[in-house]
Formats: sequence, C-alpha cells, structure tokens
Amino acid sequence: MKNFLVLFREPDGRKDEHTDVEIQNHRQNWNQWFTKYINEGNITGGSGLTLEGRLIKGIDAQIEETIHYVGTEIVGGFMTLKAANLDEATHIVKSCPIFEFGGYAEVREYNG
Repeated sequence: MKNFLVLFREPDGRKDEHTDVEIQNHRQNWNQWFTKYINEGNITGGSGLTLEGRLIKGIDAQIEETIHYVGTEIVGGFMTLKAANLDEATHIVKSCPIFEFGGYAEVREYNG
C-alpha cells in the first residue's frame, strides 16, 4: 500500500449559508464516509483545520496574522490514506462529501 495526502479545499464556510438540515445531512454523510474507509483501513489520519493561523513568507520570513486564501477559498482540512495506487486513492476521495458544498480535493502520494 502507498501513502497519500489529501488536501480539502473549500469556500470559507462563514460566507456561505446552509440550512440546519443541510448541515446535519452533510455531517452525517462525512461520518458515514469516514467510518467506511476507516473500517476498511484506508484512512489513517487527518483533521479539519481552524481558521486561525499564520503565514510565514519571503526571504526574511515575515509573519502575517492570516491564513492563505484564494478568493474566499481555504484549505479546510487534510487526510492521510493508504491505497494501492493513485487510481484507488482517487476513487476513494471521489466519493467523499467535500463536493456537496462546493469543495474539492487534491490527492498526492508521499514517501513515509
């Protein structure tokens, strides 16, 4: 099995409005999806991320009290998973609920 990192990118949730029912269904879908792939041994870690953070950039490592945005898009979370190859990892991630609220995912193999 190979190791993969999944970065979840999504619109900043503070800017989109969803009904309580939509949010409840979305959370339930995430729980079911995680349970399935944890039980199958594919998901090995991960977490959602807070909206607090710092950027450190430039030759002199300047610190900014913000996180990286592209428009209103943020990295909302990450996950590590095991799969036979990139095709299998892609198949697993393709079925996740990130797409319900306009998010998307990037899957990349890592050595470790």
